[in-house]
Amino acid sequence: MIAEADRAPTADAAEADLVPGEGRGVLVYGVVDASSKVPAGLTGLDDAPVTSVRHGRVAAVVGEITLDRPPGRRAELVAYSTVLDTLAEAGAVAPVQFGSVLLDEQAVVEDLLAPNEDEFAELLVQLEGRTQFNLRATYLEEVVLTELVQTDPEIRELRELTRGLPEDAAYGERVRLGELVARALEERSGADADVLLDAITPLVAGCNVRPGGGADHVLDAALLVDDDRRDEVVDRLEGLAEAVHERMRLRLVGPVAPYDFVGGS
Repeated sequence: MIAEADRAPTADAAEADLVPGEGRGVLVYGVVDASSKVPAGLTGLDDAPVTSVRHGRVAAVVGEITLDRPPGRRAELVAYSTVLDTLAEAGAVAPVQFGSVLLDEQAVVEDLLAPNEDEFAELLVQLEGRTQFNLRATYLEEVVLTELVQTDPEIRELRELTRGLPEDAAYGERVRLGELVARALEERSGADADVLLDAITPLVAGCNVRPGGGADHVLDAALLVDDDRRDEVVDRLEGLAEAVHERMRLRLVGPVAPYDFVGGS
């Protein structure tokens, strides 16, 4: 089972290697098996054609990019993700950190592929036949706050005490109420997240839980799903969504490239 690939290589932006004044470089999107073919007509940032640079058993999927501004605008993130998600539809892809720019295709081979060929090849074997889904669970805030009032006597008492009073009245009690609610929400969301994870993790190849915040947060998780178990995972989550719909909402997005299962991506 893959939880995450901490040792997976990634290419950081390499502006120091760029020739001043030339204004163009090679953006690396991800790494695929050397036998993989880039879909015809696929374009990325700057609407530049996407091609592959091969070395041994692996290939980097790249595109030319202008360097008069660093990548980072929303449209560029969308273009980057579109390339990788399109590649993921056809086979295993290891996303490379967004904004990874090298001087030219020779630098892609010498600085990225050659030193890391074995690690990339092993990672692609682990990712073959799998894609990522993103699961987010959120509370219906009013419902869960009502639950807390009904089940916690101290919260209920402080709420009744402060209800209807001016903002500057009962300051200490308001602070205490806020602290109690925050702690109770954290405990409840942790327990509810565990229930969801216990139900879904036996069906997936990997699960990375991301940090979250806000009164409505329950769970934000990346799931690595075997292609032949997609329907089973979706059916299980649909059943869970129905079971908790009165107090919680579940949202599943995917399939996408396995961004969360390549270290540093």
